[in-house]
Amino acid sequence: MPSDQAFVRSRIQSIDMMRGLVMLIMLLDHVRERFFYHLQVSDPMDLDITSAGLFFSRFAAHLCAPVFVFLTGLSAWLYANPAHGPARSPRSFLLKRGLFLIALEWIVLPLAWMGNYDTIWLQVIWVIGLSMVVLALVSQWPKAVLALLGFGIVFGHNLLTPINFQPDEWGYTLWTILHDRNYLVSEGAIKIRASYPVLPWIGVILLGYLAGPLYSKTMSAERRGTLLLQIGASCLVLFMLLRGFNIYGETLDWQLYPDLVTTLMSLLNLTKYPPSLNFLLVTLGLMFLLLCALEKRQGRWSQILVNFGSAPMFFYILHLYVLLALHWGLLTLFGANQGDRFGMEHMGWIWLTSVLLAAALYYPTKQFSLYKKRSQQAWIRYL
Repeated sequence: MPSDQAFVRSRIQSIDMMRGLVMLIMLLDHVRERFFYHLQVSDPMDLDITSAGLFFSRFAAHLCAPVFVFLTGLSAWLYANPAHGPARSPRSFLLKRGLFLIALEWIVLPLAWMGNYDTIWLQVIWVIGLSMVVLALVSQWPKAVLALLGFGIVFGHNLLTPINFQPDEWGYTLWTILHDRNYLVSEGAIKIRASYPVLPWIGVILLGYLAGPLYSKTMSAERRGTLLLQIGASCLVLFMLLRGFNIYGETLDWQLYPDLVTTLMSLLNLTKYPPSLNFLLVTLGLMFLLLCALEKRQGRWSQILVNFGSAPMFFYILHLYVLLALHWGLLTLFGANQGDRFGMEHMGWIWLTSVLLAAALYYPTKQFSLYKKRSQQAWIRYL
């Protein structure tokens, strides 16, 4: 039976490139959250107070969570169906890593976000962990059942929007975890907020698992490229139909504005918490097209993306603590200029800071990626 180490050593470059690309986009979004907090965006965004630069920076970041979750499902299929050797159950693989991510979100990441444990924010790492646990439990089910469940959740969860519970009602806690973004614990020394409702992401990870055969050893690169292009285009066409005619899949209708840019912003002004059907169609559609394009890219820039994407958890933890330390340093040097925080005045500074940080964090991420490939220690693979 192939070992976990063999799985690590046979990584698919285009998938790592895709991860690396969204890690860099995520860095931009987190720099924005750290230094542009005085101009927080709503969900969906308020176009009356959101500049085009801020809007499209945030829209680009919408790509991150769907890619992370979908590729987690796809990677689980690759683990279960190694290129060399017999098929194996992904259950243990998913359970161990899922529980590790859940623990990470509860223990390590709250301090990275706010510098204290006043509030535990259950965000994308928590969602990936929970989704992995669910996938572990159902991965042996018939593929038709998984497809029905995955597509049913992704396409049908918008119908659940009218359902809600008050904090004193029996279904509040479960529904907050599954579908409504809210506090699980709103009072006391430590508050807990479920920022990423998990139900739609369970649908996404199931579809990612079902998409694994696109990268099987029997699938030619040409055939895979054609399918990726067709699936991506189909997602975007369906998005344009549903969104263009305000038919279904979004809570806020788009509208025409006097200028093209604001009209485009209105069209792309989608709900992330929980992710609407239209949100998932446009982001996953773009992901499929990017995966198709990245398969044909080789060279220095491609290797940079691979290095970022092959050590995603290491980079995730590292960049959060670097941003926290940087904010503390600037606050000490220059003082607070936005309430009790240090903030930047223009999105241009956010973009520049993101580029400089990406350059600064590249070498340690690359070195860790190389170390992870050489290491025989099991825990290293979790990062």
